[in-house]
Amino acid sequence: MALENNQNFYLPHEKQIYDYLKTIEHLKKQNQDSPLFTAEIKKLEQKLDKLKVKVYSELSPWERVLISRHPERPHTVDYLKNINENFVELAGDRTYGDDRSLIGGFATIGGVKCMVIGQEKGRDTESRVAHNFGMLNPEGFRKAMRLMKLAEKFSLPVVSFLDTPGAHPGLEAEERGQGWAIAENLRDMSQIKSPIIVVIIGEGCSGGALGIGVGDVIGMLEHAYYSVISPEGCASILWKDSAKKQQAASALKLNSENLLELGLIDDIIREPLGGAHHNPQMTYKEVKQFIIDKHTLLKMLPVNLLLEQRYAKFRKMGSYAG
Repeated sequence: MALENNQNFYLPHEKQIYDYLKTIEHLKKQNQDSPLFTAEIKKLEQKLDKLKVKVYSELSPWERVLISRHPERPHTVDYLKNINENFVELAGDRTYGDDRSLIGGFATIGGVKCMVIGQEKGRDTESRVAHNFGMLNPEGFRKAMRLMKLAEKFSLPVVSFLDTPGAHPGLEAEERGQGWAIAENLRDMSQIKSPIIVVIIGEGCSGGALGIGVGDVIGMLEHAYYSVISPEGCASILWKDSAKKQQAASALKLNSENLLELGLIDDIIREPLGGAHHNPQMTYKEVKQFIIDKHTLLKMLPVNLLLEQRYAKFRKMGSYAG
């Protein structure tokens, strides 16, 4: 949702933009038929457009983290509704239960039949609790792998949406084998004999993201972030002070352009000015086209070459030349 349509919530760096919007809206209501004020309003709108470009072109890494967490930012369920023509949800890990923090099932995207899996945070308090804020338990990772193996059985590509603050850190999750579930997914995803397209749509944090993030191609929305740890967690460990989250966000190099340069992602998917929530329809269109384009390339590769390239892609990550 655009800032103009949701003036009850704006990010700290958007305050000046919000003030301009309030002024313009006030003038429009008070002086609807005055040609003098119409000219003034037009000047203010032109200044507002320039201000938006300035503000959104000078965002700090921390401000972009805030954009990735914006409550109106499109979630996995929104992409399923807007880029998919036919979705059949599948549930359960066939071992323990159904983890609602992960949604998955058969889908059709731009005529391409595929298996979609994605982390879902929820919108309001009730849905966030129901989806465990997008933090997967072990059964969530096992559910994801069950669906990916089903895709492999039917020779369908896999599309994985990443949006999580991390895997669930609770005692129960550890008792049910959280670390083992993530490790198994890393191993098994590297061997799935179907193309895997990963899209980072919001937060891509820690093993919670990587546990369903091994793919042949990884695309990342412009203002999403992808990191081994959240800025707050990093600040708490390195500086013993979570208030240094802005410094941590800069040090982690978690923005899309940093990760593209490091070879950890393959493409940056463009967002509307200010973030995906300002124009969700444009974002859906960009993500859908990315998936279609990458599938067109990947489907032509023989399975043995697909697996070899996937292995080599992750094997070379972290290489360092001093």
